[in-house]
Amino acid sequence: MEAERPSAIGQALLAISDQWTMLILQRAFLLRLRRFADWRDELGMSESVLSNRLKEMVAGDLLRPVPYREQGRTRTEYLLTERAIELWPVLVEIWSWERRWVPRRHGLPELAHDVCGSRTDVELGCSGCLAAPVGARDTETSRGAATFAQVTVPRHHRRIVRAGEDDALSYLPETFELLGDRWSTVVLAAAFLGVRRFADFQAELGVAPSVLSSRLRRFTELGVLDVEGPGARPLYRLTGKGLGFFGIFAFLVEWAQKWYEGPPDTDLAFTHRECGRAFVPFLRCGSCGVALSRTEVHFVIPERRLPLAGTA
Repeated sequence: MEAERPSAIGQALLAISDQWTMLILQRAFLLRLRRFADWRDELGMSESVLSNRLKEMVAGDLLRPVPYREQGRTRTEYLLTERAIELWPVLVEIWSWERRWVPRRHGLPELAHDVCGSRTDVELGCSGCLAAPVGARDTETSRGAATFAQVTVPRHHRRIVRAGEDDALSYLPETFELLGDRWSTVVLAAAFLGVRRFADFQAELGVAPSVLSSRLRRFTELGVLDVEGPGARPLYRLTGKGLGFFGIFAFLVEWAQKWYEGPPDTDLAFTHRECGRAFVPFLRCGSCGVALSRTEVHFVIPERRLPLAGTA
C-alpha cells in the first residue's frame, strides 16, 4: 500500500546505512576497488557477507557488474553506478565531520584540491546564492506530514560495530550511530527541525519511551546533544558537534529525494534563510573558495595518493 511505502529518505537509509555497504562504497571511491577479492582482503569481510552485500548493491543500482577475462576465465568486477557516484559529497562530509569532531588514534587522510594545490577542508555552501559556509542555523527545515513515520523502516541487517581504530581510512562507529540506526536518524532529523523536549520527540516520532530515552542518552554521551534545564522536562539542544552533522544530513536528503520516490507529502525541504531560496548544498574548498568537483580532489595518506574516483 502507498501509505506503507517508505519515504525517499527511508529507502535511501535502507540502501546505504549499513556499515559494510558504506565501506564498500568508500573503498570503491578511494582505492578504485572493483573486485571481490580486493574488498575481502582490504576490509577483512567474510566471503558470505561480502557476497550478500554486493548482490544487494547491484539490485539497488549502486554497483554495476561487468565481466572480464583473467587467466582464461570469465570473472566479474563491479563499477559504481551514477546513483552511487553522486554520493561522493556525503562521503567527503563524513570525512570532514570525523576529522573535526571524532578523536582517533590514527589521523584521517588529507584532502587535496587539484585546482589550487592546497591540502584543505571543505565548506558547505548554498547553490542558489553561492554563500558559504552555511550551517544548520542558517537554514529552515520543513517536512511533509508522514516523513518520520516512513523513515523509521526496519533494517535489512543486524547493526555491526567495526572499530576501525587501526585503519586510517575507515569511518568510526560514531558516524554509524547517527546514520546506521533508524531511530537515531529520525531523532537527529527532529532535532534539526527544532524539537527539544522528550514529549515532543515522542509525539513527532511515535517512538517507544524506552527507545527514545536510549537514543537521547546516547546522543548526550557522544556530545551531539546537550541537556538543559532541571527536573522532568529538560531541553535537548544540538551541540556544535551535532550541528556539524548537518552537511551530511543535507547531502543525504538531497541524494535520497533525487534517486528514490516516496509517497506524497513525505519529503524534507531546506530553505536558506539569507537568500530565501531552496537550499541545495554544495562543497567548496576551504582554502581557495572554489566549488569542488569530484574529479578535482583527491585524498593523500603517506605513500598513497587516493583520487576520489568512480567511473560508471
